[in-house]
Amino acid sequence: MQKLMTAAGEALHGTPWQAYPRPQMAREEWLNLNGDWELLAVKAYGHALRCGVRVPFCPESLLSGVKEAPAPGERFDYRRGFTIPDAWRGKRILLHFGAVMRTAAVLVNGTELCRHDNGYLPFTVDVTDALREGENELSVAVTNDLDPRHPYGKQKIRRGGMWYTPCSGIWQTVWLEPVPEEHIRALRITNGADWAEIEAEGVSEGVISLDGRDYPLHDGRARIELENPRLWSPEDPHLYRFTLTSGEDRVSSYFALRTLTTETVDGIPRLCLNGKPYFFNGLLDQGYWSDGLYTPAAPEAYEEDILAMKALGFNMLRKHIKIEPERFYYDCDRLGMVVFQDMVNNGPYHYIRDTVLPTLHFQTRRDRRLFRDPKAREIFLRSMEDTVRLLGNHPCICLWTIFNEGWGQFEADRAYERLKALDPGRFIDATSGWYHQKKSDVDSLHIYFDPLHLGKEKLPQLLSEFGGFVWKDPAHSFNLEKTYGYRKYETREDFVRELRELYRSLVPLMRQGLCGAVYTQVSDVEDETNGLLSFDRRVRKISPEELRPVMEELIL
Repeated sequence: MQKLMTAAGEALHGTPWQAYPRPQMAREEWLNLNGDWELLAVKAYGHALRCGVRVPFCPESLLSGVKEAPAPGERFDYRRGFTIPDAWRGKRILLHFGAVMRTAAVLVNGTELCRHDNGYLPFTVDVTDALREGENELSVAVTNDLDPRHPYGKQKIRRGGMWYTPCSGIWQTVWLEPVPEEHIRALRITNGADWAEIEAEGVSEGVISLDGRDYPLHDGRARIELENPRLWSPEDPHLYRFTLTSGEDRVSSYFALRTLTTETVDGIPRLCLNGKPYFFNGLLDQGYWSDGLYTPAAPEAYEEDILAMKALGFNMLRKHIKIEPERFYYDCDRLGMVVFQDMVNNGPYHYIRDTVLPTLHFQTRRDRRLFRDPKAREIFLRSMEDTVRLLGNHPCICLWTIFNEGWGQFEADRAYERLKALDPGRFIDATSGWYHQKKSDVDSLHIYFDPLHLGKEKLPQLLSEFGGFVWKDPAHSFNLEKTYGYRKYETREDFVRELRELYRSLVPLMRQGLCGAVYTQVSDVEDETNGLLSFDRRVRKISPEELRPVMEELIL
């Protein structure tokens, strides 16, 4: 296996990830706790591990600086000191974790303050009462057991093929911020074509300032109606930025105006953006990086990926089985990239049931008795709802995917109803690929080996995975012995020619009713070399000049 560094990874110095971690609800004062921490662990064979670790990079990654990462199931502790600025005296102090994989117990000065057990979602703890004068000690006890009852994504103890190296411990920004006793805890934003409603959790009164006009909160809510609205789209990603002031607290945020509907046009059901049929032309985005694994070396890497894919003619990314730091979704909001967001899977994966038989066209299966563990079902549904609450304000997200290829699938119709009640304004792909039930907003197909075709359901047609063509540059590939993909080419010229032909074959399908397509994938990931970018992001396998003329035919 080759150790591949991105250009950003090679240039990394100082405290990593200094960008404000929560652009949807930003305050001016905050303290970044990324950087050098101490890592302590007792290995299974009794050897004590004590070393430095660079947060927010997981110990398995090159950028963490850890030479001997803890094994799955081993407990390890993070430690560091911090001092509260004098200007924060008299305020409540909140400690935020973007994400810790998987269980985390947080202690300040030896006092345990909270436990958290979802490796993909942020959490916050008020540390005020545990603080002391001068330096304080923060420690986080972590275990990544890869318990399949909990969301685990594409991680596997024995990585290979479409399964990847686990990412344990702290993998997103850790930070502190001061707030008044009564403060804004969260924002919920809903919108239509010419209005937005903003609900503030934690306060009942306040003023929203937008474009020189003030809108007062009533019982924590404000409705903003706009004349001559400018609608959000990938072609014009306009954001309305505002501030909310309530007592001594003040946050800045933004919203966008856009609508998502299904309309019948010339007898064909179409997915519509802002009232018009729209072809969602996208890529599968795994969110893995050669040097940081779950976390790129710098947040600017998201912008680079997004702009590289837009330059090729794509307008959508399907964020696959992973929840990113909020900076990713903010960049999609402001740069104009639609996101189809997957829920993170839990439950067992069975190669024969979930891959072999469906590939052989055995794709019909009732799911009432699948994955019957009641605790695991509860965990998945709670995680699904928490994901929507976390990301629901981002206009870039236009579709939620509940289950992918049967992984952990159970009672998809009930999950659809639950999600639609929580978020009626977005499309839902209940069962991406196969094992379709009765309720979904799209007919979702995965086709890698057969000729591309439409489905049989009278729903908008979505090719939610296809392609996966391989051209491997050995100098920029992780695994020189194994190659995973769906059609392999020895030369770049052959790869480019066949990829162009593949996209030309979508044009007649689009005219017949295809509403979106998701090519596999943005970048190579470990054994998988079917990306349009290499794993280290240093090689672009096809240029905009080669692909964009074909993409221009895929505009409704």
